[in-house]
Amino acid sequence: MAGILEGLKVVSLEQAVAAPYCSSRLAEAGARVIKVERKEGDFARQYDHVVHGESAYFVWLNRGKESLAIDIKNPEDAALLHRIVDQSDIYIQNLAPGAAERAGFGSQALRERNPSLITCDISGYGDEGSYRDMRAYDLLVQCESGLASITGSPEAPGRVGVSIADVSCGMYANAAILQALIKRGRTGEGESLKVSLFSSLADWMTVPLLHFDYAGREPLRSGLNHPSIAPYGAYSTGDGRTIVIAIQNEREWSRFCEVVLGDCQIAGDPELNSNSQRVANRKKLDQIISRIFNSRTHNQVIQLLKQGDIAHGSFNSVGDLSGHPQLQRTTVGSPSGPVKMPVPPVSGWQETTYPGDIPALGAHTQALRREFAADT
Repeated sequence: MAGILEGLKVVSLEQAVAAPYCSSRLAEAGARVIKVERKEGDFARQYDHVVHGESAYFVWLNRGKESLAIDIKNPEDAALLHRIVDQSDIYIQNLAPGAAERAGFGSQALRERNPSLITCDISGYGDEGSYRDMRAYDLLVQCESGLASITGSPEAPGRVGVSIADVSCGMYANAAILQALIKRGRTGEGESLKVSLFSSLADWMTVPLLHFDYAGREPLRSGLNHPSIAPYGAYSTGDGRTIVIAIQNEREWSRFCEVVLGDCQIAGDPELNSNSQRVANRKKLDQIISRIFNSRTHNQVIQLLKQGDIAHGSFNSVGDLSGHPQLQRTTVGSPSGPVKMPVPPVSGWQETTYPGDIPALGAHTQALRREFAADT
């Protein structure tokens, strides 16, 4: 069925993760997305070969797009791309710093040709400042933004296990483009948008940053425990499983002590009777909880937590996610065979759209050359 963005044309001069993530959300909403690739292809096609020989990242981020494989330094190919962009609604690019401008596809120049065009430039660190020309990849930005310093165990920092800088940047870009579409609907004018991986993660780092700027303290790495709320973290059960619990207020703390720990007097212990006290005396708190949890099986603890209406979850592996009862999947076609992936996370539309197929490199090049051929 038609999506809410049906009729909109998107050109994305993209590679890797951030821009493809953004344009993939537009494609799933019904927009026509033309993915411009170098003739050897988006290098994300070669990240791995685990999905019928295709890259896991590529099949996730490029479903429902058309692949145009050209050399934008070639005058004929550049002229073709200009003709496409001149007839498009949205232009996205995340090439290396300055590359799009040098090739004649800078956003400012494109908007002079097509004032209703919405452009979105995705970069590592933005277009100003001493970091402007630095290459930026996800792990590098996790480290530069301070995220890695608060991630991991007390003994060592760690990387967030997915490409969070890229994904957050793609999400911000997608939201900004949708806002620009609303503005264009009111004024007829396009917009020049810019978003960087660093600024995206810096926004997500606001709470730790405020703790440092206003309290002079950096959050400590605490593994699977919340640094400033307790108990809010992981505890082992007697059968070797791990449960994560979350106590958000004193009412829940009292109920947890009475129902799960079996001793309502613990709630009134002067060293544990407020969140700040529990954080300060976390070792004592953890010993009490661990003694009770280790005396019961995973299922027994789960039942007590349910009885006490305490927020909880199990520490699952990726394999556990694969068999999770809440996981819904959809099947998408790829050049090498069907791929089962999680369904798009937002539901509730009156008209439901489903992800389109993953394109082979250059699969739509000839058709696009015919469609956007120069007038003779």
